[in-house]
Amino acid sequence: MARRPRHLSAEDKALWKKVADSTDRLHPVRPLADLPAMNPAPPKKRQPKARQPAFQLGQNAKPNALPHDLSPSLSNSVASQPVSMDRKTFGKMKKGRLSPESRIDLHGMTIAQAHPVLNRFILDAAAADRRLVLVITGKGKHRDDGGPIPVRHGVLRHQVPHWLNSMPLKQHVLQISEAHLKHGGQGAYYVYLRRRR
Repeated sequence: MARRPRHLSAEDKALWKKVADSTDRLHPVRPLADLPAMNPAPPKKRQPKARQPAFQLGQNAKPNALPHDLSPSLSNSVASQPVSMDRKTFGKMKKGRLSPESRIDLHGMTIAQAHPVLNRFILDAAAADRRLVLVITGKGKHRDDGGPIPVRHGVLRHQVPHWLNSMPLKQHVLQISEAHLKHGGQGAYYVYLRRRR
């Protein structure tokens, strides 16, 4: 079977012209005078791109409100207590400018020994109408035995603020604060007592 030629024959061309002449144009050709004047807009000047500031990963991240350590440090927990005494006197006390009227050294005692000794000392100081006393606990030794539960060092240092904020001592204690370095620093507490009524 012979292939058909790909070109239109003269007869096909004549037939197509006859059909095309008998049709109306869908969009008639308009004269150039009817066309709106084409004023090309001037090319816009390219604005130089603003330089992006240097980016650092996490620069817009908000700091986490709750740190992973849910238990605040002892220093923070004692320092965060509201000031119940005269602020000027409190400032002098924190700077070590007030001399304690009495002091007790619990360093080296066990909890069982230290608790009754502290109770007696504070009650006696309150009865003698003393205002500022110093309780020395020592900083404690780090004795973590590597077990699954971490062990706090300075057991007395952690326990004394709890005892001072519990009865029967609570009614006599007005303020507890870490001592200034010259009076023992983190290993001692200033205890400011209420006036006797």
